[in-house]
Amino acid sequence: MLAEDVALNLVFNLALTKKKESLMKYTLDIIINKPIDEVIALFDNPDNLKKWQPELVSFESISGEAGQPGAQSKLVYLMGKRKCEMVETIETRNLPDEFTGTYETQGVFNRVENRFKPVGSDQTHWTTHTEFQFTSLGMKLMGFFMKKAFPKQTMQFMQQFKSFAEKE
Repeated sequence: MLAEDVALNLVFNLALTKKKESLMKYTLDIIINKPIDEVIALFDNPDNLKKWQPELVSFESISGEAGQPGAQSKLVYLMGKRKCEMVETIETRNLPDEFTGTYETQGVFNRVENRFKPVGSDQTHWTTHTEFQFTSLGMKLMGFFMKKAFPKQTMQFMQQFKSFAEKE
């Protein structure tokens, strides 16, 4: 992968909030060599999730109109031997400009803001602004001691999507 294809803007803010929850924030960017309309069509199709998130075992709508603000879905991932279930809630769906959702699992609240911008006529700039709030002691410790693993995993998903999109 070319260095100019991936621009990492890691901004870590690990702090304690008034509720004594650990907070981590970071921003990542990637350039996808595909026009924005094609990128959005691939990103916005839940049937494509397993094509770029191989750890995803299942995706199930549980309330609301799928893909629309307020809708909730249950996602199940297999991370190594550990099963991780989370609930996604769509906050904002204003594609191609923004798609924001929250992801909640035991001890963790995660908010991801995705933004897409065209770069010329054949490339798309994808930026994610990610925030994690750790609410259990175990996850606070994991967030503190493994803080580099979180953006690394996010970038891995972004690179997997880029590879998938560029092959479609």
